[in-house]
Amino acid sequence: MKITSIRPWLIKSDASYWGEFLFVEVTTNEGVSGWGEITTTTRLANRALCTILRQIGVAVTGEDPARIEHLWHKIFRSFTYMGSRGAAVECVSAIDIALWDIRGKVLGKPIYELLGGPVRDEIALYTHPNQAKFTSKEAVVREILDIVESGHTALKFDPYPHQGRDADGLPREQRDGYLDGSMTRKDEREAAELTALIRETAGPDVDILIDAHGRFDVPTAIRLCRSLEEAGQIDWFEEPCPPESLNALKQVREKVSAAISWGERGHTKWDFVPVLENKLADYIMPDVTWTGGITELKKISALCEAYYVPVSPHDAAGPINVVAGAQVMMTVPNFYKLETSEWNLGKYDHLIDRPLDVSNGSLKLTSRPGLGIEMNRDYLQAHEIELG
Repeated sequence: MKITSIRPWLIKSDASYWGEFLFVEVTTNEGVSGWGEITTTTRLANRALCTILRQIGVAVTGEDPARIEHLWHKIFRSFTYMGSRGAAVECVSAIDIALWDIRGKVLGKPIYELLGGPVRDEIALYTHPNQAKFTSKEAVVREILDIVESGHTALKFDPYPHQGRDADGLPREQRDGYLDGSMTRKDEREAAELTALIRETAGPDVDILIDAHGRFDVPTAIRLCRSLEEAGQIDWFEEPCPPESLNALKQVREKVSAAISWGERGHTKWDFVPVLENKLADYIMPDVTWTGGITELKKISALCEAYYVPVSPHDAAGPINVVAGAQVMMTVPNFYKLETSEWNLGKYDHLIDRPLDVSNGSLKLTSRPGLGIEMNRDYLQAHEIELG
């Protein structure tokens, strides 16, 4: 069996936070194809990745798709001198997921059976409220109760005001291309009030997780975290500062009591080693579509196991993101919960051949080979974004 093409599928979709998904299909000369996903947070990045993926496709045409580790390194090392993180490793991620999908289909096994077999029967989830519905206290209460009543025992939200996004899809707090890093006292107070309301509504047995989206400077992050510790007895504070400085993360960690979560913008196992060695995070949250795919997520999870740090994969994109992360977590002893962007994942139904099996706050994977899902090619073709 040989690889014949790597094809990016950039599609419009209301199911995406950013209005589009970027899926990747790897085809072979024997008619077996596999699916991966990248889906970044900006239109510019998605389009740039499509170009890179096509060039990688030329480079790996004729390769054996079963040589997953070999292909991971071949692609990754091709970018070493220009920086092998970011775009390079995200392309590796999507292709790696697709190769594992192919391998499972060829062998007739789900991916988790190829990674050592399951250590659990289902995948516990945490989810997000739809904050667009937070138009009143009553609306907040209703949204949180819906999540709790659906069986979820953990939820995550960003209580801080975003100023929307500009025409390029960038958050407005990146004023003139720079991160502002601050927060007004009024916004801080309102965030604390919202967090207190959500804690009161969810009750003491639900984990309340805060996502700061890595956009605060050190003193602001410390102040905001302490405020929410008091207001909502929060269970983690995620990405308090931009990911470029681990010293900033260290300063925050030394001054707050809440557990720190980090890792959605960590690329490959090498980014996680200093975080683990220096005890900078209580939870590690790699994204399988950004950090190096299934191959690398499994390795990162093993690193975390050695430090007794739980893994909780990030997900804010499409169904392959969810399922690929779940396939790995079926085999990981030190697993906390898998992120999902909404508690009702029916928003993916039009993209895949059958709905995801989610109930009582957990995802059950099928025994179907590979990822266990197939993409709806008719929908992809009808909603594909044409690139020049």
